[in-house]
Amino acid sequence: MKWIRERDALIAQTLAFVQSVTGKKDDVLQPDGTRIATTVAVGMVAVEAAAVEIPLTQAPVPPPPAPLPPPRASGDFRNEMQARIANFRKHQERFEREREEYCAETLTRLRAAIRDASGPPARK
Repeated sequence: MKWIRERDALIAQTLAFVQSVTGKKDDVLQPDGTRIATTVAVGMVAVEAAAVEIPLTQAPVPPPPAPLPPPRASGDFRNEMQARIANFRKHQERFEREREEYCAETLTRLRAAIRDASGPPARK
């Protein structure tokens, strides 16, 4: 399987990198059980730093955040709640009225169907 080989190669590369950073030597255990001795050469590199002046330009000032709305007065909250409760009650009353009308209509149709089906008995 190709992905297994790729995974093992990635693990070996990672181990080599860690060893190069820490300066340690380790044996790498391969999936088939063989050990590979790895050595990593660590070299010193001279780095020269230079100071650079960067002119500061005036950055655009972000607009101030929008002001928060004033807190609600307790009377406002109470009025809103009372309005919502009244609206809910009206809604529930409408549902109840519609249910009663539907029930009355259904019973009327049922009684009419029973009356029509049980007319007077046939004479011989």
